[in-house]
Amino acid sequence: MFADLFAEDGRRSVPPMIVAVVMVLQRLEGLSDREAVDRFAFDVRWKYAAGGLDFDHPGFVHTVLVDMRARLAASDRPDRIFERTVEVAAQAGLVGRRRVLDSAPIYDAVATQDTVTLIRSAIRNLLRAAEREVRTALRAVISSGDAYTDTGKPVIDWADAAEREALIDSRARDGHALLAVLDGRTLSGEVDQAARLLATVLGQDLGQDLGQGQDGMFRIARKVARDRVISTVDPEARHGRKTVARSFDGFKGHIAEDPDSEIITATVVTAGNVGDAEPAAGLLADILPEQAEQAGQAEQAEQAEQAEQAEQAEQAEQAEVYGDAAYGTGPMLAQLTEAGIEAMVKTQPASSQGGRFSKDAFTVDLQAGQVTCPNQITTPIRRHRDGGGVAAFGAACATCPLAERCTTAKDGREIKISPHEEHLAQGRANSADPDWLARYRATRPKVERKIAHLMRRRHGGRRARVRGTTKVGADFSLLAAAVNLARLAVLGVQSTTGGRWAAAGT
Repeated sequence: MFADLFAEDGRRSVPPMIVAVVMVLQRLEGLSDREAVDRFAFDVRWKYAAGGLDFDHPGFVHTVLVDMRARLAASDRPDRIFERTVEVAAQAGLVGRRRVLDSAPIYDAVATQDTVTLIRSAIRNLLRAAEREVRTALRAVISSGDAYTDTGKPVIDWADAAEREALIDSRARDGHALLAVLDGRTLSGEVDQAARLLATVLGQDLGQDLGQGQDGMFRIARKVARDRVISTVDPEARHGRKTVARSFDGFKGHIAEDPDSEIITATVVTAGNVGDAEPAAGLLADILPEQAEQAGQAEQAEQAEQAEQAEQAEQAEQAEVYGDAAYGTGPMLAQLTEAGIEAMVKTQPASSQGGRFSKDAFTVDLQAGQVTCPNQITTPIRRHRDGGGVAAFGAACATCPLAERCTTAKDGREIKISPHEEHLAQGRANSADPDWLARYRATRPKVERKIAHLMRRRHGGRRARVRGTTKVGADFSLLAAAVNLARLAVLGVQSTTGGRWAAAGT
């Protein structure tokens, strides 16, 4: 399973299967590397899990775990341990065609930085990465007097608004001066990355007052950048929001679960500000029909591919996907419907401000290309290039007796039509159907329990122990493998003749 990670010559390694078992148990117990190797050395249960080893079987140093993770990350199949648990579950007949989707916040392993700290840290990283000649040229244009050698903030009277503004302006000018020096130069990869990070930090938080009567100073802009970098230590972490009242800093761990066996079938980690529906297609890759092969293949291969796709399409008709309203987007609903998968996904109801008529009070006729209001006034839909459009009632609202219950806009009510309006309307209708809701409530909550299993450890579960989306994703995948193995044990999965696997009683 791990032969491709090691060379045929060189020193004898610690058996990789033992290391893999320790890595999985480490994630299940939420242990550090040092704690995990100590547990392996002195806990007979870990020795047994690693292959029935003798109690006096020698241990190994904790850096072996670091090396193994690095080898896996650099390989073609970095998630092979998790994939193996799904493969065993599938052989045992525990993976069907139903999926439940959900996500959970993973708090980052670094502190969120304010604007001053971000700028100074980005400048310090650039000076550290630059070669001696370039560094000398960069330091020559620094005008603030800041050496950028320490991580602490400059000592000023932070209660004085003028001093705070002067500090921000001077460090911003230093940053722009450094970027001007690098403009047009051929930069090494590390310097280029540091320069891009500095440019991002300067552009996301600051604005310059220019024009008549303005002083030209750089000040913190009264806005929040959409994809704001929150730390130069981990530039991939982001501000996220699980609910309107609950925010977090870091990443999101997304999972797909088979609700019948409660086996996790796929995992993805994204930045904290990524919507839940965005990585959903990747989580459902095992039940979504594959893309057709490119033109130019041999006729026999094309026929085989078509037959396989037909079989997959037939199976996909019985597939179901469950998800909360975060997955009820137009593109997501359209993709599931087109793939023949039943979308058991909640869709947000149409909003109605101030108790006025919501969109659902209007009759949208997509075939006729028109919308009828509660007062039975009909207006055509003006189509946009993306397939959506808008229906404007305009002057008809001025004399409408229902206007006060409909709109306060002086130009009359407008109804926006999504490019996926048909799927959204169907989703809203489903979400209000009692029979549909009963099926949804019987299945959807199962993934919440699985999320609790994943996040029960504060460190290594709810809070990341590493930095960057790639490393956090690998850690999350390994955690899912550990939770899957625990579930397989509960279900009594055992090996059979021929190296296959079967659940208890089958």
